[in-house]
Amino acid sequence: MAKKTKTEKAAEAAIEAAADAAKDAKKLSKSLPKKDAKKLRSLAEEAADAADVSKKKIAKKPRKVVKEASAAVAAIDKATEKIESKLAQRAAEKKAAEKLVKKARKRAAEREAPDAPEAPSVIEAPDEIEAPDETEAPDETEAAGELQTAAQVEPVEPVEPREAETAAPADVEPGEIERPAPAVAEEPAPRRRAPKAAVAPFDASSLSSMSVAELRAKARAEQRTGYSRLTKAQLVELFS
Repeated sequence: MAKKTKTEKAAEAAIEAAADAAKDAKKLSKSLPKKDAKKLRSLAEEAADAADVSKKKIAKKPRKVVKEASAAVAAIDKATEKIESKLAQRAAEKKAAEKLVKKARKRAAEREAPDAPEAPSVIEAPDEIEAPDETEAPDETEAAGELQTAAQVEPVEPVEPREAETAAPADVEPGEIERPAPAVAEEPAPRRRAPKAAVAPFDASSLSSMSVAELRAKARAEQRTGYSRLTKAQLVELFS
């Protein structure tokens, strides 16, 4: 039995590689899209044909067998790499598209969602309402008190003029009667200043039941100072 040459051994190895590549290509084509699977099956058939070589051909033309088998395997590898690259690109595009769609849906949901109503802030009521400062506006109660005291002023009685002496002495002749001196108008009596209206005394026991305005009116009536900014407790302490 003649020994096999190196070229024959290389041809047999190339045939085995072509057969394996054909099997793998057929298996891979089942999971590919229709267009890519059809192309890969066609290359697998060519590789199978390149692997189906008789021993006589291997002995006569081993280099041609190696060339055909190697070309079939290379075509399958190239097509497989191209298809895998295309599939990876499609997967990346699909993933990016899904991400964009998810983001767009999230934005649409945020736009459609109504804004949550804000909780109303609690307004703290002041303990006491401070009266305006006496220097800024005149006090109505004080003005009314002055009007009342002016109305209560007693009218001044008019002074009756003295009667002119018309009777002439008996022994004086009519021509010698002296003309009466012109009457001098007497100055009116000065008006008496009306006394201030007496302020009714406040009961000390009822200070706590009085309002701030009443306490300030009491302080004003007693001519106290620095009471406009005092609180109710401080006003009660001022009178105690």
